[in-house]
Amino acid sequence: MESSLFLSDLLTGHEPGSIASVLRHQEQCDRSYPLVPCARWRDWFRWWTSAHFGEALVGFPVGKICFSQNSTGLAVSGARQPMNPVPTLPVLNPLAAFVDVGSEQMFVSIGGGPPEVFGTVTCQLHRLRDWLQARGVKSIAMEATGVYWLPLYGVLEAAGLEVLMVNGRQTRNLPGRKTDMKDCQWGATLHAHGLLRAGFVPPADIRRLQDYVRLRTDHLTSAAACVQHQQKALERMNIKLHDVISSLVGTSGQKVIGAILAGERAPERLLGLCDVQIRQKKAAEVKESLRGTWAEEHLFALQQAVEDWQHFQRQIAACDRQIEAVLHQIHGPACPAPAAGTTPVAVKRPGVNAPQIPGLHGLLVRLCGGKDLTVLPAHTDYSLLQLIAEVGTDLSRWATEKHFTAWLGLAPGSHQSGKRHGSVGRKRNRAGRLFCVMGRSLARSKHIALGGYYRRMAGRRGGLVANIALARKLAEWFWRVMVKGVEYVERGLAQYEEQVLETKRRALQRLAKQLGRVVLPSLAELKAEG
Repeated sequence: MESSLFLSDLLTGHEPGSIASVLRHQEQCDRSYPLVPCARWRDWFRWWTSAHFGEALVGFPVGKICFSQNSTGLAVSGARQPMNPVPTLPVLNPLAAFVDVGSEQMFVSIGGGPPEVFGTVTCQLHRLRDWLQARGVKSIAMEATGVYWLPLYGVLEAAGLEVLMVNGRQTRNLPGRKTDMKDCQWGATLHAHGLLRAGFVPPADIRRLQDYVRLRTDHLTSAAACVQHQQKALERMNIKLHDVISSLVGTSGQKVIGAILAGERAPERLLGLCDVQIRQKKAAEVKESLRGTWAEEHLFALQQAVEDWQHFQRQIAACDRQIEAVLHQIHGPACPAPAAGTTPVAVKRPGVNAPQIPGLHGLLVRLCGGKDLTVLPAHTDYSLLQLIAEVGTDLSRWATEKHFTAWLGLAPGSHQSGKRHGSVGRKRNRAGRLFCVMGRSLARSKHIALGGYYRRMAGRRGGLVANIALARKLAEWFWRVMVKGVEYVERGLAQYEEQVLETKRRALQRLAKQLGRVVLPSLAELKAEG
């Protein structure tokens, strides 16, 4: 009530609607009602006030008025307090564009402006490209949505435009504002201010190799399911052959299954189709495992599973031929001839699912610029082919090995708030999961450096943590070889192995001292020293 009376008294006797008269009367107001500066806790109000002129009620805009209470009573601040200018984000590229990718429509915005809608057929993608070029756009950001972004990415990349693939987490809008229109405008605004970070997209030739390798992996997965169907059909007939021999898809297993589908039922004749070692060591077990019910419906299921497995084997062989052709097209310069007197490095034995490509090792070494990464533990030609198909051969895109392992998802993320310091697990991509598979192969390895490291970590933190830690170490060495060379990593491996041996020597001497014993060098060491 006092506030409204004060404002009415302040405006009474002046011309209606004249704010200047109010300001001219400010000195008188200050004498009657002392003013105090506005503090943070006081509320600001952008109101109109009113005054009675006879029987008429007239409204006056008075701007911001702060009501506060001081020692002398109510006070009003009618003038704005000086405020520091709020810094704004600079616009780095006003012509930055963002595309919200969908399966049927593409929503495009330039600098956060009104969006334009395009279709997803080829002619519409070319129209989108021409529309961007006509407006002088040089940089376009897109959110990686499934596989829908790949056709547009190829069109824009061929036109010489800069295309950034960003993670969807970087372009999240406020809750309740999720539409395709607003998403592309918000993404374009972030891109114009330089707030989007580009993800890794391999070059076009590596993407071709990646498509073939991933397709081959899918065929391997499907073929493995067919093997399980074969085992299920045999189990339904109470045939335990897969429990006696190591593999149904080996030479002996396929011969026996082929004879069963041809009508052979005698265990002795089926045993004669097996390898000589099986006949010598497991003859009785094989004959007992081949006695079953031979139901017609299960024999039909077995035949279907075998035909499916053979089909996928042909598909895998076709993929191998395509991969070989791509490797011949994108290989690097010829490797220099080895120096005289040097011993060639033995090629590791390929696995069961390794591609059947003649000279694969030499093609990979040439593709990596003469670097033989199979000298590293757990790195084979097949695993190296899969890694190159995912990350390429130019690992300088990652500034350090820590950036590389974080991108793989093998390093924990940070979650710090106040005094709380936590870690957030990153999702491992295909390359990160491949390094984990390679790390599991070293769990029982006698390799001094990595086998012991895995077992020590497993004893302290468990097998899962140890596998990720070992995968991270393998990824670090992979990055070092590709960026700094094989010699740098070999020196590091030798120093690490020597460090592990020295730690074991000190532990043995400490244990011998506790037991009152003395550790003496071996005769070979004494002869070497003498």
